[in-house]
Amino acid sequence: MQFKILVVDDEPGAIQVLARILDDLGEVLAATDGASALQTAHRCKPDLILLDANMPGMNGFDVCDAFRSDAELGDVPIIFVTSNDAPEFEVAGFEHGASDFISKPVVPALVRARVKAQLRMKQMGDELRRLAAEDSLTGLATRRRFDDALSRELGVAQRSGQPVSLLALDVDHFKRYNDHYGHPAGDACLRAVARAMLGACKRPADLVARVGGEEFAIVLPQTSLEASALVAHRVLDAVAALNIPHLGLGTDARISVSVGASSYVGLGRRDAHEPSSTGAMPWAPDREQLVAALVAAADKALYEAKSTGRNRACSLALGFGPRASVALAVGRDAGVLATAH
Repeated sequence: MQFKILVVDDEPGAIQVLARILDDLGEVLAATDGASALQTAHRCKPDLILLDANMPGMNGFDVCDAFRSDAELGDVPIIFVTSNDAPEFEVAGFEHGASDFISKPVVPALVRARVKAQLRMKQMGDELRRLAAEDSLTGLATRRRFDDALSRELGVAQRSGQPVSLLALDVDHFKRYNDHYGHPAGDACLRAVARAMLGACKRPADLVARVGGEEFAIVLPQTSLEASALVAHRVLDAVAALNIPHLGLGTDARISVSVGASSYVGLGRRDAHEPSSTGAMPWAPDREQLVAALVAAADKALYEAKSTGRNRACSLALGFGPRASVALAVGRDAGVLATAH
């Protein structure tokens, strides 16, 4: 594995010394101040940062705080490189999120040992996060990652007024498939269906997750209900193209899926904060209510698809306020109240 190590120091000579020491351990990147360090890190995603603690302007503690509060870079280990060996300085550094310290003048063998130790821990942490976010059978996103993504995209929709859609999917008569062919064949079937779903989603932002045994979900950011229906039918076609026999149902039966689609269009920042013509402030549901309501709408649409014959997609819009197309009403206190036709 080719590691990326970012060295941040306002003295170019100090950067060159560390670069020579670390040259064979990975690609060494350089920055001479905190602002450029953050820019470089966002661009190159380092595995480790060696940070001079005493820089003019944005000092090492400030830079460390900036990294720790950054959603993309908060887990990158940071080693302070400093001539200050006071115990209270080290304590303060750990409180700001430092992973280790290297004293100046640097000792090459010690630098390499500490860097190797942090890179090993970073690699182990990355693997644990990957395992937590990836379903072991299908390679799709896990339920936890799906929950996080749906909540995040609904927050974006609330602020921007852009739509977000959700597909709930279920493999039709999968228990009978397992009963007839056995669980190893069932696992192979789920892997094939997962690949078909991934192939039907064209954008990197679309998230395909396995949320149960034979249950899947797809989060579609900035996608209207009409556009989500197109994705749903691509999924139906992709699964049909697998042409997997399902003798548990009959000689001509094939594996298929049913799909329920739901969509939410946010009010947007302007609508959510300006009073209506009557002077009343519009009510916007909180994030937890939105997640529950959108999932409930997708599940209801999925139930409709299954109860009307399976191997099909049904849609149900979800919205709030006069501009939204409301098919499922949600109350302030009572959760899902009713279905409007």
